[in-house]
Amino acid sequence: MKLLIVTGMSGAGKSTVLKFLEDYNFFCIDNLPPALMMKFAELCYEKGWEIEKVAVGIDIRGGKLFDDFFNALEELKANGYDNKILFLDASDNVLVKRYKETRRLHPLSKGGTILAGITKERELLEDIKEKSDYIIDTSNILTRELKEQIKKIFIDNMDFENLMITVNSFGYKYGIPMDSDLVFDVRFLPNPFYIAELKEYTGNDDPVYNYVMGFEESNEFLEKVVNLLEFLIPYYIREGKNQLVISIGCTGGKHRSVTIAKALGNELICAGHSVIINHNDIEKDKKNKK
Repeated sequence: MKLLIVTGMSGAGKSTVLKFLEDYNFFCIDNLPPALMMKFAELCYEKGWEIEKVAVGIDIRGGKLFDDFFNALEELKANGYDNKILFLDASDNVLVKRYKETRRLHPLSKGGTILAGITKERELLEDIKEKSDYIIDTSNILTRELKEQIKKIFIDNMDFENLMITVNSFGYKYGIPMDSDLVFDVRFLPNPFYIAELKEYTGNDDPVYNYVMGFEESNEFLEKVVNLLEFLIPYYIREGKNQLVISIGCTGGKHRSVTIAKALGNELICAGHSVIINHNDIEKDKKNKK
């Protein structure tokens, strides 16, 4: 029997992930007190149940019962139960926004602010996060992308590294994305904007993509950035970084930056990394014309 413990920050997507796991034939139970994990594991392992995959949601809602988390893990290990920990995280700003949108109270924010509750919870979960086998930051992940990530790890058994890479394209006239870790300026590349038959297309369209990547400097730039990232990524992982945001910018965020972001993202995916490709400003040109 495989036992997966799903935990992490409140509002980071634990309930959503448990629903995904149910879709993939996991037997799931949410908000189980850690002290009951051993009894639950024994029950699932009883002859005749035929439960092979089990997921348990455990979080701060358990209050003082949550203090038994590490004791429960030691008990499971001592009795030979194979278990892994999936920790779901998100940035403070994103968590605050999610709580405000749903008009829910954070479990630890009674009598205080949402941010104060998040800060307290992050401190309480620090040791658990450090011991987790998988860490997924859901700050910039769409629901379908999160489901695909869960499938890759727990169904397809693909290798997982605790680093989610987001490759953004953006337009400098709209501003550099605030959460960028690395920013690359591709305004030195030939601009399809000035070619009438390409102007209305984007870097997601073959005519523009092939035009931009048809220049030697585009391919040389891409190769050098990929080499740089392959050097940096192992050190980021060793440092404990679990999210890397790479932003590629051109003037309007429609042609060159989209092309290079798409090409870079695909190169990183082919290299086995977990990657999300976003195009921040690709539609803004159309909106401004209306």
